[in-house]
Amino acid sequence: MLLENKVVVVTGGSRGIGRAIALASAREGADVAINYWGDNDRSYGKASAVQSIVKEIEALGRRAIAVEGNVADHETGKALIARAVEAFGHVDVLSSNAGICPFHAFLDMPPSVYETTVAVNLNGAFYVTQAAANQMKAQGTGGAIVATSSISALVGGGMQTHYTPTKAGVHSLMQSCAIALGPYGIRCNSVMPGTIATDLNAEDLADEAKRAYMEKRIPLGRLGAPDDVAQCVVFLASDRARYVTGASLLVDGGLFVNLQ
Repeated sequence: MLLENKVVVVTGGSRGIGRAIALASAREGADVAINYWGDNDRSYGKASAVQSIVKEIEALGRRAIAVEGNVADHETGKALIARAVEAFGHVDVLSSNAGICPFHAFLDMPPSVYETTVAVNLNGAFYVTQAAANQMKAQGTGGAIVATSSISALVGGGMQTHYTPTKAGVHSLMQSCAIALGPYGIRCNSVMPGTIATDLNAEDLADEAKRAYMEKRIPLGRLGAPDDVAQCVVFLASDRARYVTGASLLVDGGLFVNLQ
């Protein structure tokens, strides 16, 4: 198993791509600490999304804890890492995945929409990366940090003028952290998902014409699945990527090259 006996921390881990990352990590032998925020969804039977993912991980024979907190708060990252260490003794991998994308036009965008998006997507990634890196340095055993950026870091979006800069920032953050943390054996990389079908965008993708249009632009002919991204995160977190740091991996079915 690629992550056998490692401890993986996943922010935004109860839904969508984060959920897939948590499950994929557990399947590869890791114990998992899941961060979530305000998850009251009941679409997973009688359990909330976070209750459900904890049970699924435990059913795989691995341990899991769920820690609520908004990553935009600089104390959340510290508390999350502390809880993970308390529960499992150490932290080996951080998947900085939490993010939001409330689509909005540029000219009339309220400051609150812009500021909240930056606070969660970019500030949150910075704070939790800093907390995890300090723990990894103190352990003296190195570690891996994988942040979820986006294809939107490379291409524009008229309804994403607040979102695309944050994802470009996450990509840049991992590049700089690769330099800053390399001396401690801590590798920092990012994944750049394209259009990924999750329960969070299911309503939007229910429009068959829109879905067909989006699929037509993708050379591989289909939308991505959360596990497509999760498998790449697991690889970058594992020792198979031991000489990979400061890199970004497009996980988009070829969409980016087709847009050029």
